[in-house]
Amino acid sequence: MSGGNGGKGLDRRQMLARLGLGAGVFLAWSAPPISAAARAEGGPRKKRWGYLIDTSRCIGCTSCMRACRAENDVPDGYVRTWVERYRIAENGEVTIDAPTGPEYNYPEREGKVEKGFYVPKLCNHCESSVCEQVCPVGATYLTPDGVVLVDPDYCVGCGYCVQACPYGCRFINPTTHVADKCTLCYHRITKGLQPACVESCPTGARIFGDLEDPDSTISRRIRLISTRVLKPELGTRPKCRYIGLDREVI
Repeated sequence: MSGGNGGKGLDRRQMLARLGLGAGVFLAWSAPPISAAARAEGGPRKKRWGYLIDTSRCIGCTSCMRACRAENDVPDGYVRTWVERYRIAENGEVTIDAPTGPEYNYPEREGKVEKGFYVPKLCNHCESSVCEQVCPVGATYLTPDGVVLVDPDYCVGCGYCVQACPYGCRFINPTTHVADKCTLCYHRITKGLQPACVESCPTGARIFGDLEDPDSTISRRIRLISTRVLKPELGTRPKCRYIGLDREVI
């Protein structure tokens, strides 16, 4: 099976990108001159994007899911982000479900619930991502600013990354036949915009920002409020953190 470049040879930028050098070299060619102040501080500050979810604020409205689908042309029946509903009965039994159908409606459930809450999920953009490690062609990569992306020109649709992701965040796009997932709306954040899901959230449950900026909202929240990550025992070092994550969440 061949890659998506139609058998053509790689140009210089593509070859450097495959070696993990392309982004840095391209930036060196295209970036404006570094200011005197930046030089005095050792150069321009590097960004490292992160994501924070306050589960106490999520109301399960699924506005984020609809915004993501519209922004990223997500195919019907698939999601890049979703919101799980947790229902805990009096006997301690936990029921977990997620919205389905084109309107993202939760299934009807019967029985008295002792406690209920919602937990948004998406790609965790791990510092040590399993999906990047198992990709046989190097299609999955970590950008210099900390976002895990898939190069559709190199992905062969083998599905190894889909099976390896411990958070269930990937799928094979039925239209493009390559791996697909949340990109943090990379085409937006590199222009100074917020991800579509963050911008559409009516309660402020989703927070996005630069973890390297001590004055960013996300950095201040993480300093002041206790946060958790999903499956910390795996050592993937997720950049998606949670406020108020209940112990029943898996």
